[in-house]
Amino acid sequence: MLNDGREIPQLGFGVFQIPPEETAAAVRTALEVGYRHLDTAQMYGNEAETLQGVLDSGVPREDVWITSKLNNGAHEPDAARAAIDSSVDKLGGPVDLYLIHWPLPTLYGGDFVSTWKVLEEAHADGRLRSIGVSNFQVHHLNRLLQETTVVPAVNQIEVHPYFGNEAVRTFCGEHQIGVEAWSPIAQGKVLDDPTITDVAKRLGKSPAQVVLRWHVERGDIVFPKSVTRSRVEENFDLFDVELTEEDLALITALDQGDSGRIGGHPDTLDFVPS
Repeated sequence: MLNDGREIPQLGFGVFQIPPEETAAAVRTALEVGYRHLDTAQMYGNEAETLQGVLDSGVPREDVWITSKLNNGAHEPDAARAAIDSSVDKLGGPVDLYLIHWPLPTLYGGDFVSTWKVLEEAHADGRLRSIGVSNFQVHHLNRLLQETTVVPAVNQIEVHPYFGNEAVRTFCGEHQIGVEAWSPIAQGKVLDDPTITDVAKRLGKSPAQVVLRWHVERGDIVFPKSVTRSRVEENFDLFDVELTEEDLALITALDQGDSGRIGGHPDTLDFVPS
């Protein structure tokens, strides 16, 4: 349950780096397997194809939660309004959850507050059902809490066993901000770790299933990505096993701090797509 009272499926399907021409088929497969949460973004270039996959699947659009994110090149208020309209159109109506993709520390004068206020407008008029942020650090979140009205429903951040991002997760927990974990298996880097493979062998599960289950039991919202049906099915098969407290502690202890980060740092990343 999010802080705005809406229920979000904890396990979703991500379409990051899936080419647009392959996205509809991948989404249809995920929905056939049982997923009901899809995660896309304007920068992924496959919002319309994500919707097409839903339409092709026969699953009613209202039964599928779709998350998207604002393009980094659209932070100025008028550009943000146009970008939101584009996402609403491509995704077939009000967007279930819409995020500011990155805070962008120096671009636009470091001003993400005015961008957030545009999301608040679209939330108030119903075009965005829930709103949140992505890759926000504690100091970014504090600015929003101090200068705006709506507390983000979620913060989508890099989290995996090698980078627990615990300071941000703790702050989010204290303020009832849901944590969505991107790159939950660290692009596969954690799957050969002996701690994880030992737990997987004992439970009769794959290393990926163990790591995704670790996220689920900690309360993270996760959306693994694959275009292979067997892997899509495997990633969904998490709910017939539980990790012990020892398992959870051992996997959490793999945290390498900032050196375990695989993506850009929110305090320095200023990427805008060409």
